[in-house]
Amino acid sequence: MKTAFVLIALFLAIQAGATGFGSKEGPEPANLDEISQQLRADQHDLELLISYGTSKGGSAGHLALAIRDVIPDDDLVYSANYYADRSKKHAQGFYTDALVMRIPKKEYLFKTTSSLGETASFGLDFGEVYKRSVIGVRVSGVSATERAALADYFARINDDYLQRRRNTEYHDGEIRYGYLDLNCAKTIASAFKFGAGYASLPIDSPRILGRSTLVAAVNANTPTEMAMALMKEWATRGYTMDVVLYRKYAASDYIDPHDDKPVAFRDLPDRFPSVLSRDFRREKGEYKDADNLYAMYLFYNLARYSVQINPENGLLEIAGTRQPASFAEADRSARQNARSDSRNYRSHRPFAPQGVRIGGGVNSPEATGATR
Repeated sequence: MKTAFVLIALFLAIQAGATGFGSKEGPEPANLDEISQQLRADQHDLELLISYGTSKGGSAGHLALAIRDVIPDDDLVYSANYYADRSKKHAQGFYTDALVMRIPKKEYLFKTTSSLGETASFGLDFGEVYKRSVIGVRVSGVSATERAALADYFARINDDYLQRRRNTEYHDGEIRYGYLDLNCAKTIASAFKFGAGYASLPIDSPRILGRSTLVAAVNANTPTEMAMALMKEWATRGYTMDVVLYRKYAASDYIDPHDDKPVAFRDLPDRFPSVLSRDFRREKGEYKDADNLYAMYLFYNLARYSVQINPENGLLEIAGTRQPASFAEADRSARQNARSDSRNYRSHRPFAPQGVRIGGGVNSPEATGATR
């Protein structure tokens, strides 16, 4: 009997090693539903989800939108599908059934199996926090009519993709994912502009002609810049906002089998998603551009919660709580401090930054990439 118990224990240890915590099909936080319900107790109608970048340079990150009351007891995330580009490389072994995926938020952030099927990408389509941090901008005051219009427009985009339509009001050319044109930021923005009637929302339409890829990249829509534009629109409409920082689980051994260079998730950079600026050449703690500083300061000023997975017990916990500023005050302070700190960085003299960057903890005065 003792031998049997030893064999069972050994088998379980092998299984745990094969699918360890933070890996695809591995264990999930046992209290996921409990913490999710605590966060849902604060009424909000939308949540803009801005994912950090995972490369050393040029990390623009990802943008998705969660809409409340589409499914029971959770928000539904609408996320542009990186692999829906109709390339031969992605034709097999990748999820390509939709251009705009629909994913429950608990799954998108924390689960290790996907409702989309085996070909969904772990760390991108689901289980984001095992690969990178995510900033959630929660928006209150959005009508049911507006939420329905957004969902309907995402369905329209998917139908255009499946029917291989071309030259719509939101995109010139074939409807398929494009990193520099019909990307995550443009897809989300299109639903607001053409579906929900945000007529003044700025959307760039870069075109790649011949060797002008660099020109297209300079004009591409990026997640952080689109988030700033949407937040300005929401403030104008009188909607209220706060921020949740979902911190990266920093101990995942998982390696994406599709990556050309195998790197464990824990070793990937976790970079604040940069605006198009000279900061693309810098490391994550060295952002000095005024626009990046403004975004990081604004998110911190609006932050209410910091959520993380405890590496010792695998449980979700709300690690930091604070009372966020109003958008008007958060915006004023972020702009003033970003301008001042950016000038001081250019002077190359030591100084104490006036703004606090998102990422140091919503309850902490710590700023990532502090005094230089």
